[in-house]
Amino acid sequence: MTFPLFPTEASDAAAQTDYLYWGLIAISSVVMLIVFVPIIYFIFKYRRGKRADRTPVNLPELPIELTWTIIPTFIFVGLFLWGAKVFWNNQRVPPDAMQINVVGKQWMWKIQHPEGHREINELHVPVGRNIRITLASQDVIHSFFLPEFRIKQDVVPGRYTTIWFNARRVGTYRLFCSEYCGTHHSAMIGRVIVMPPAAYANWLAQGQHGNTLAQSGERLYRELGCSGCHDGSTVVRAPPLLGLFGKPVPLNSGEVVIADEAYLRDSILLPARQIAGGYTNDMPSFEGRINEEQLLEIIAYLRSRGATNPEERTANP
Repeated sequence: MTFPLFPTEASDAAAQTDYLYWGLIAISSVVMLIVFVPIIYFIFKYRRGKRADRTPVNLPELPIELTWTIIPTFIFVGLFLWGAKVFWNNQRVPPDAMQINVVGKQWMWKIQHPEGHREINELHVPVGRNIRITLASQDVIHSFFLPEFRIKQDVVPGRYTTIWFNARRVGTYRLFCSEYCGTHHSAMIGRVIVMPPAAYANWLAQGQHGNTLAQSGERLYRELGCSGCHDGSTVVRAPPLLGLFGKPVPLNSGEVVIADEAYLRDSILLPARQIAGGYTNDMPSFEGRINEEQLLEIIAYLRSRGATNPEERTANP
């Protein structure tokens, strides 16, 4: 395996990041020349014992001050705006992106596809397709690093982080953990296999034929008793969950949050943190009873039911 100084640009984000990088290098080089070339010149011209005209020169101070204040200000504000645009593009996930879950644990990457396929240290994706990855950690801090895609994201226990990319070249690319995570950190290496759409569809067809993530999540949702309270129970008064994903949730504190992956995760593991408006803290914590992979399966089920009307579900079980 080789480690080129500048890896292949294998995603749309890679080109944007490289343009910004080279822009910073070019402008920094110009600034360095403007500062250090005169310094070196003056070191030799005005060294001790050298015959040189040392008569003070009266220069127009105001134009000089304005020049080295205004021009660098415009340059560096421009760099900031350029970097902010790249950051915004990298953080704004396209709505049509394909969802894939990745769980980091000592010392492997466990990957779940929406169709139910599971991989360890390998991620198969179709070329030219927007891919949204939800990252979680089972134990310690990891860092999901795809050098050819110019993507690196810390994976922190107790929270979800999201990245996305669009692979534009077919091939096999490296996947690292770039955060020291224990004894076998250096062995936490994988690969991303970018395939033509037809080959990816064939890979899916020949893979595991089990439940989808949403189907596995529905099974857990019922086995753990969630449906008994959150699907219109007349015994326990609990907020409905079906049809909730992606919608605003008023809290008892007066805040309004969006029912995304992070909110649902906290509602399952830390129910006292954000109590839905009009309800009391009666929800037991499931911390220690389910792992990150099972959490993601339940959330995949709730996401799949995001368009469902909870009242209709209650009236027509």
